[in-house]
Amino acid sequence: MNYDNYPDVSFINNETCEGVLTQMINDYQDMYEAETGKSPVPLAKGNPNRLILEACALQIYQAMQFADFAGKMSLLSYAYGDYLDDLAALRGTERKTEEPAKCTLRFSIASPLASAVSIPGGCRVTNGNNVFFATDEYTEIPTGQTYVDVGATCTEAGAKGNGFVVGEINAIVNTLPYVVSVSNITETFGGADTESDEELKERIYDLGKGYSVAGSIDAYVYQTKEAMRGIGDVRVTSPSANVINITFTKDDGSLPSAAEIQAVSDYLSDKTIRPLGDSVNVAAPSTTTYDIDLTYYIAQSDNAVVATIQANVAKAVDEYNKWQTAKIGRDINPDYLTRLIMEAGAKRVVITDPSRTVVAEDVLPKTGTVTVNYGGTEAD
Repeated sequence: MNYDNYPDVSFINNETCEGVLTQMINDYQDMYEAETGKSPVPLAKGNPNRLILEACALQIYQAMQFADFAGKMSLLSYAYGDYLDDLAALRGTERKTEEPAKCTLRFSIASPLASAVSIPGGCRVTNGNNVFFATDEYTEIPTGQTYVDVGATCTEAGAKGNGFVVGEINAIVNTLPYVVSVSNITETFGGADTESDEELKERIYDLGKGYSVAGSIDAYVYQTKEAMRGIGDVRVTSPSANVINITFTKDDGSLPSAAEIQAVSDYLSDKTIRPLGDSVNVAAPSTTTYDIDLTYYIAQSDNAVVATIQANVAKAVDEYNKWQTAKIGRDINPDYLTRLIMEAGAKRVVITDPSRTVVAEDVLPKTGTVTVNYGGTEAD
């Protein structure tokens, strides 16, 4: 949500305490003259009547500040905390709380047995570093089989359970007869911390987009983000009638795992979400890699701050990479890189790579090799 598109609002016309005092003094003098017929005596500092007016002005202005605050808390761009939660309630939603990560565990035995091997619900498995997952339900390794797969949920809610790669959750806490090994066969995903104010504001702002039952682009974007926490950019395309292709990234810019893609696909396939007749395909975006190879120069008049400018240029390159890889289908634009480096204090910059490249709408740019050379100082 870009707040730059909305004006600052003041419910008290940007009044100041000094302005309130001045108005009160002027009102006092006008009333004094009207009541007595005499010219008012200037209220110098230290005058008892002025001191009374100053004390009253401070209290009145404080009340005005409360009124201004109350008004602003009814606006999405200003609201926070409990006030934002009440705004969300008006739109029929609420702040999302912590959610635990999930994965699929595989329990294995050495060789097939003549009887089934029980895996109780709530059986705990860990990575050996204080992160535990518990099986979601009772299951069994069937007779004649050597393994069974079962869903598991992290015992602690929050994002800390995310990102454990296949095979990392592999230590059984509960002793199980015959079971010789356990391992997660999917990367852990889906854990989320309590929704921040900014995340909730963004979702409140987008709520209207989800009301469409005609399968609009905005509706699919909204519903995709509702499917799972931690989704970043979403791109919706339709190569032919009633065929909907959805690609998405995670909020850290990384590509989703197969399990995350399946979770989103299952959510969007629900009959209450997917418009009848639409064929929805969910996938990770294809990627295209760009390299950075540039040389920048600093003006001799900036000799005293060369080290500072060098540090700022490094930050500018990082900022460019974050921007360039944040959106699926964003064209590779070296002009923006030039702008950031110049704003960082460089006199000029020569960019060999990347070159301007048009990116397909379902392709995500990814950063490759980064080479940044400092060419030295030169005359202004």
